[in-house]
Amino acid sequence: MYSGSSDGESHDAQRKIPPPSSMLWVRNLRRYIGSGAGLGSEALMELETKRILLDIFKEKQQKSAEAGTIPSFYKKRVQRLAKYRFLKKQSDLLLNADDLDAMWVCLRENCVIDDATGAEKMNYEDFCHIASVCTEQIGPKCRRFFSPSNFMKFEKDESGRIAILPFYLYVMRTVSLTQARIDMSELDEDSDGFLQPHEMEAYIRGLIPNLAQLRDMPGVFVQMYCRIAAHKFFFFCDPHRRGKACIKKVLLSNCLQELMELHQESEEEVTDTEQAENWFSLTSAQRICDMFLDLDKDRNGTLSKQELKEYADGTLTEIFIERVFDEHVRRGKSGAGNAREMDFESFLDFVLALENKDTAEGLTYLFRCLDLQGRGFLTTADIHSLFRDVHHKWIEGGNYELCIEDVRDEIWDMVKPADELRITLADLLSCKQGGTVASMLIDVRGFWAHDNRENLLQEEEEPEEE
Repeated sequence: MYSGSSDGESHDAQRKIPPPSSMLWVRNLRRYIGSGAGLGSEALMELETKRILLDIFKEKQQKSAEAGTIPSFYKKRVQRLAKYRFLKKQSDLLLNADDLDAMWVCLRENCVIDDATGAEKMNYEDFCHIASVCTEQIGPKCRRFFSPSNFMKFEKDESGRIAILPFYLYVMRTVSLTQARIDMSELDEDSDGFLQPHEMEAYIRGLIPNLAQLRDMPGVFVQMYCRIAAHKFFFFCDPHRRGKACIKKVLLSNCLQELMELHQESEEEVTDTEQAENWFSLTSAQRICDMFLDLDKDRNGTLSKQELKEYADGTLTEIFIERVFDEHVRRGKSGAGNAREMDFESFLDFVLALENKDTAEGLTYLFRCLDLQGRGFLTTADIHSLFRDVHHKWIEGGNYELCIEDVRDEIWDMVKPADELRITLADLLSCKQGGTVASMLIDVRGFWAHDNRENLLQEEEEPEEE
């Protein structure tokens, strides 16, 4: 324990300090420092404060030792250190780029050429021999890929041989996913197996220098890009909107595969169309930002119902926009109805749902809007109400007259619901045409595409015939 200074004045000051065990010590300490009692200068005051806090820490440490418990501060520090060492060990066991190149050389030098197809293949004896060569040249860390069970995973020809390319791609994918899991686990601050939005954004930010199509991204756009990119992971990997995405689910999702496609050199291997369709491309992220800014006429950072109606050239129905705000947009702080506006995160959900209508996540988002009564199913009356707005826009566009009842019956034939009187989300998912049905009910352009599907299909086939 601190024994104080040698002069009596300091001893008097020490006696004025309340015991550290008291919960009032912070308030009393502030009063003591403010009064300047027993202290000759600001430097001495600061030194005395540090010594008092050190006394308090030592007393707490001593009490913990007497009680036989480890202070939580040390527990967290030990846990972080153990986690770091474990992840470092796992990372050291991975093959690096040079190791993978060496493995590919070994595979090609010790395989056989199929006379019929020209494919490079290996039988189980070749497989074992290559395993020995790779272990000798690369080290024991490649041995786990050459197990009998791994050999049996691949399709074999009539001679029992497997192609070397699928095997090599399997090794590369395994290494890539393992490295991704290590990187994500390192960012998982509470080590619960889930990533929070800022942790997911940090992971994406760390990938940018290694992704060929993102290397030239302007520095001022990096933060916004990470925000947009991370949101797709949470849309698909956090269905209950808990604000955290399971790392295992992220690793197995198509989102990560789509993100990793940006490794390809954009100038040589990727077309402009492919870049635009990839949510994680720089082109797509800039498109989303430009779209939001164009809709936000009053520049207040959110979208009103009237502003959102201009989305996709105003082809979405008013009833759908109303339902989007009812189901997926939080109320403003004032609680007034006219204060409800769509923020950027909600807009990202909106765009993701419309651009991924055929997925379970996108269709779930849209079904909540289609379910006018919130009963978990659609009736013929719901279909009639939803399509009425589409019909109105259809006629406004100068198209031919159509019967709403005929469209309703066509939708019922497309879905073939288990209950003839109602359509559920499960029915839309199982019929494999849920995205088309949703488009027909919310977007006049979607109905037009369905009505002209044969002509559109013919136009797509004509260039191939030429």
